Amino acid sequence: MKSAKNTICLWYHRDAEAAARFYAETFPDTSVEAVHRAPGDNPSCKEGDVLTVEFILMGVPCIGLNGGPGVEHSWAFSFQVATVDQAETDRYWNAIVGNGGEESQCGWCKDRWGVNWQITPTVLMNAFTGPDRAASKRAFDAMMTMKKIDVAAIEAAIRG
Repeated sequence: MKSAKNTICLWYHRDAEAAARFYAETFPDTSVEAVHRAPGDNPSCKEGDVLTVEFILMGVPCIGLNGGPGVEHSWAFSFQVATVDQAETDRYWNAIVGNGGEESQCGWCKDRWGVNWQITPTVLMNAFTGPDRAASKRAFDAMMTMKKIDVAAIEAAIRG
């Protein structure tokens, strides 16, 4: 991976490589670029264990760090994935939740490693940012009742 000026570093207990490989299987424009092993024993792993994984996640350079236990991911950071339709929304949502993740509200879910995701259909974001404030409010109110976003229900709310 070409060294980027700004790279997202994600802390994992010990499964950075498994997470990166799952992301590469799930999302387009995603690949595992390099796996680096610890040159010596350290508090999070033994010499020769995977220490960091360089990967590209939907075009964004990332590093997975096997930093050991005790550090949890926060809702303050998430990957927001724009989807074009219900099929794409379902595919990503089901991959994350169905692989040991958990559902939350309003298009948010968490993968099995605790990384937070927003699976967000573009129709929803377009409604929020469009000029029709009444349609925006209806779409927002509909979204507030959902876990995974239902594109048809959002489109119906927009229409009124």
